[in-house]
Amino acid sequence: MKLLKTLAPAAALIALPSLGFAQEADVTPPNGEIGYIFTTFMFLVTGFLVMWMGAGFSMLEAGLVRQKNVTMQLMKNIALFSIAAIMYYVVGYNLMYPGDGWTVQNVIGAFSMAQMEPVGGSPDTDLTYASVGSDFFFQLMFCATTASIVSGTLAERIKLWPFLIFTVILTAFIYPIQASWKWGGGFLNEMGFLDFAGSTVVHSVGGWAALAGALILGPRIGKYKDGRTVPMPGSNLTLATLGTFILWLGWFGFNGGSQLYMDTAGNVADISRIFANTNTAAAGGAIAALLLTQVLYKKPDLTMVLNGALAGLVSITAEPLTPGLGSATLIGAVGGILVVLAVPMLDKLKVDDVVGAIPVHLVCGIWGTIAVVITNGDASLGTQLYSIIVVGIFTFVVSAVIWFILKVTMGIRVSEEDEINGLDMAELGMEAYPEFSKG
Repeated sequence: MKLLKTLAPAAALIALPSLGFAQEADVTPPNGEIGYIFTTFMFLVTGFLVMWMGAGFSMLEAGLVRQKNVTMQLMKNIALFSIAAIMYYVVGYNLMYPGDGWTVQNVIGAFSMAQMEPVGGSPDTDLTYASVGSDFFFQLMFCATTASIVSGTLAERIKLWPFLIFTVILTAFIYPIQASWKWGGGFLNEMGFLDFAGSTVVHSVGGWAALAGALILGPRIGKYKDGRTVPMPGSNLTLATLGTFILWLGWFGFNGGSQLYMDTAGNVADISRIFANTNTAAAGGAIAALLLTQVLYKKPDLTMVLNGALAGLVSITAEPLTPGLGSATLIGAVGGILVVLAVPMLDKLKVDDVVGAIPVHLVCGIWGTIAVVITNGDASLGTQLYSIIVVGIFTFVVSAVIWFILKVTMGIRVSEEDEINGLDMAELGMEAYPEFSKG
């Protein structure tokens, strides 16, 4: 910042060749405005990165489902993102960030539509933060990410429209209400709950909603037979790997933008620290999964390694700032280990999670939230655990009620024949790979 101020007068010299001399122009922003500009710019750029995670989820899920269900997963991902964008505008944003307009103080926010500043800004604009438009855009991406988590777990047997109706409720009400308890200044925040970028607020919420759906929906036909788990390999591990790398890239926006300010050299240094910790936690998760699958199965498992990287990312999300590189790597590595152990555990319980979203986002979301106490002296283990339980009970119970209502009113599962033939043709009448279809 000092460098910018030093160079500003020199940069303001604009050469005018026709007159043969330099004329000084007043291009220095008003006091306070430069921080507002940089923070707004940060939200926009990091928001773009988090939006790119939508492509990551799409490719990951398209690669991990069978060929006959790929188009359905792509449809769900583009539709859920669009639904989230509208519902977060209509009700979610102000429900999550009510300011002084709580409907129930510190519990339920304001029921009103999001409003941006007028064109060209306003003389009353608060220059200590960022534009409303950039903040709305950035926060929306977290809402959409929560819905993406649910999509992968319930793949290959859920109907399209019940899933989209659930997405409406999740993005308009379930996610914003519980997020307001922490990020909107609600009662969990007042208790001292720490969740920097959403191991609980985003990832475990998606995991709880997915778990409720999986229990009510039931496993895929033929997944569990005679006490054993029948493997159902995905259609394209190339796409799954691409999706993982896209998610890894997008996570820099997810965690880095959650610093919330880029108005000082200190904040910029912290963002850089967050990027480095985020990256090494993913690496730790991937390597831990690689080594553990080699030990357990005598061969490394690519899908486990991919989920191990994502597990490391989820694990560091609750506190990506305070750890050093070593601690961040170990936190991510524990996440990678948990995923390798949790996937077969779910299968033993006959909870069918097609892409492993529950181990990655729920199990590691819980671990990451607890791990905050390791590196952040302001964190209380009791408060962290209490917040995990409160958010978990709220999300799971409300999600289960919604899934059950959808099941008894319109049905949430496709017919046995449609499931066997594939949801692409049954639900959409089109295939992702028509040249490989039968006949």
